[in-house]
Amino acid sequence: EVQVVESGGGSVQPGGSLRLSCLVSGFSFSVADMKWVRQAPGKGLEWVSGLNGDGGSSEYADSVKGRFTISRDNAKNTLYLQLNSLKTEDTATYYCTSTSYCSGSSCSKSRGYWGQGTQVTVSS
Repeated sequence: EVQVVESGGGSVQPGGSLRLSCLVSGFSFSVADMKWVRQAPGKGLEWVSGLNGDGGSSEYADSVKGRFTISRDNAKNTLYLQLNSLKTEDTATYYCTSTSYCSGSSCSKSRGYWGQGTQVTVSS
């Protein structure tokens, strides 16, 4: 059984920080490329960041470069996303996914494994 469970979201003020976690089971996490994808209210699925299986190659959307950091602990089957200097436009449901398809910044849930998401709200 494949399980992908995100956690760590919450409500913060602009400039604040959160660390999101994604606990994975049921597939070979250590060799799986992983992504973080978010969905803001009323908008589509936006690719945020990606990390290869050994953690050696990461990519970020322009909108989050310098503020977010993706990492993983393969011994714990866990993917992380550190969110710093949060902005109101970062408000979204954040999803952890493996083997999903994203074209540019747009992603689809029709492929890959997805979690239930964790809510990040940034407001004054």
